[in-house]
Amino acid sequence: MEFRKERIRNYLRMDTIQEEKPDFDIIYEEGSVLAVNKRAGLLTQAPAGIDSLEFQVKDYLTRRDKKTGKCYLGIPHRLDRPASGVILFTKNSRAANKLCEQFQERSVEKYYWALVGGVIEEDQGTWNDYMRKIPGRAEAEILSPMHPDAREAILHFEVLRRFDQFTWLKIHLETGRTHQIRLQCGSRGFPLLGDALYGSSIPFGEQFEDERLRAIALHAHEISFVHPQTKEKIHLTAPVSPTWTECGIDGEI
Repeated sequence: MEFRKERIRNYLRMDTIQEEKPDFDIIYEEGSVLAVNKRAGLLTQAPAGIDSLEFQVKDYLTRRDKKTGKCYLGIPHRLDRPASGVILFTKNSRAANKLCEQFQERSVEKYYWALVGGVIEEDQGTWNDYMRKIPGRAEAEILSPMHPDAREAILHFEVLRRFDQFTWLKIHLETGRTHQIRLQCGSRGFPLLGDALYGSSIPFGEQFEDERLRAIALHAHEISFVHPQTKEKIHLTAPVSPTWTECGIDGEI
């Protein structure tokens, strides 16, 4: 907690922050749309006083564009804290609404990379489950289709490479449920590396004392959408961190 508070204080010191490189990489910026590569362990959004990607991007835009008023930042989708990868932001509400519509219509194409414990024998497949977020807990569970809270979860996967103790997957979500990839992999005995919540005993990346800062091997690698202003089809990819490289993932398929 003290680490995060100190970090926020540093962001607020204008003489310090002018020299500080943002803790994120901008992948794409055109008109009202901004795409950022989120690092693992960072919240997408958080209450005031807690560090988050939203806070950092707003602060960066305010300083860079010399804004004097409140900085608007639309967030049409999110990533789990321990995951990394591409996130879209918008600089005005009109663009945010148009992108939200694309997400709701499932016309946005998202592909994830995941490293899961164990060796998956099938080269590709589809997993279909019914699940829900457990009330009052940051966790999801598999349910019977007859349960009143059950929501269908559909995931398509392709094996990119097999290693001795884990498998590298490319995942396409047909639905977007809370912790969907993490739960569907873990419930089948193939938990994401580093994801102790869903059964992993294999660490991934730096092991911070604060478990909330630890990474899991889930990366939003690709996203395709229609730009709300230009109407152009945009396809973006987010490079992985050195932790992935250390596992033998070099970005080449």
